[in-house]
Order: sequence, then C-alpha cells, then structure tokens
Amino acid sequence: MNEQGPARPVRAHARRNREKLVAAALAEFTRTGKDVPLDSIARAAGVGIGTLYRHFPTRDALVLAAYEHEVDQVCAEAKDLLAALPPDRALREFMGRLASLLVTKQHMSEALRSGGTEGAYSKVYATIDTLFTAGVAAGTLRSDMETADVARAMGGLLRLDAAGDWKGQAERQITLLMDGLRTGAPARAAGHEPER
Repeated sequence: MNEQGPARPVRAHARRNREKLVAAALAEFTRTGKDVPLDSIARAAGVGIGTLYRHFPTRDALVLAAYEHEVDQVCAEAKDLLAALPPDRALREFMGRLASLLVTKQHMSEALRSGGTEGAYSKVYATIDTLFTAGVAAGTLRSDMETADVARAMGGLLRLDAAGDWKGQAERQITLLMDGLRTGAPARAAGHEPER
C-alpha cells in the first residue's frame, strides 16, 4: 500500500469537520452573537474542542471563516441572478443581498476589523465587476464609470443601522445608486426604462 492512500480519507474527514464547524458557527453566531462559547460550537458540529482549535486557533479565525463562507454564498448566487435577470436588475438584487449579509453579520464586525478580509473583499469586488460589466455591455448601465466607483459607492451599505430600519435605508441607498448608474445608459436614452 502506498503512503498516500490513507492520507486522502483523513483530509476528506478533516474537510468535513471544518465544514461542520463553519456551519455550526454560522448558526450559533446568528442566533446568539459572536461571543457564543466555542465549546458550544464544537458540540453543535459534533466534534471535540481540540478539533475546533486545530482548524481555527482563535475565535477571530472562526468568525472570519464563517463570514467568508457567507460571502462565497452571496457571490455564487450572482451567476444565477445574471442568468435570470437583466444585468442592471441583477446588480440591484446582489446589492440587496449583500446589504442583508452585512447587517445580519454586524455582530462579527469586531473580528473582521482585525484584518484578513481581503479575500472576501476581492470576491465581492469581482462579483460587482462581473455584474457591472454585463450591465454596461447590455446598455442598461452607464459606461463612464468604473467598477471601483461602484464598489466605493456601495460602501455606505457598511453603515446601515441594524437596530433601525436597515431595510428601508438599504432600499433608498441602492435606489439612489442604481438611478445614478442608469442615468445616461444607452438603453435608457433610447426610451427603454428599466424595471425597479
């Protein structure tokens, strides 16, 4: 038997444990907040606390992994949005989903501020770029802007008041941004008004 044979199941098992820990952490963070005891997360995942610490040596590492998982989900959904909707509406829907993620995960923000979110930001930026570029190509979004402009303008979504009417705040901000991105777009100039 070669030495690599037994290693594969161990890696697959370790990957499954990591996935279970991230899923349990997401559920517990959402239900209780980021200060939930780590042994509760390990128990919910069906693993020991040592397994948790092997994968995530600090609470912040676990919070970051859970956040990145959520970002991956929202960004992956963008492909389906683009297949089902005109690009400008897909971008608007993505912004709404991102706003929801940012608000519902605000309790993780302390750990996220400590760094390490570059990968998540890069995924969000790439998704914005894909949606925005498709909108420009379809003529439903103006072409004199750049993806970086859109990403900076979306920065206000980070400041939504989770304790207040964050859905209303997000809707108004997204409407304002989309109106600006659609103004002067070739399809609009030709009299094809976009749906809101």
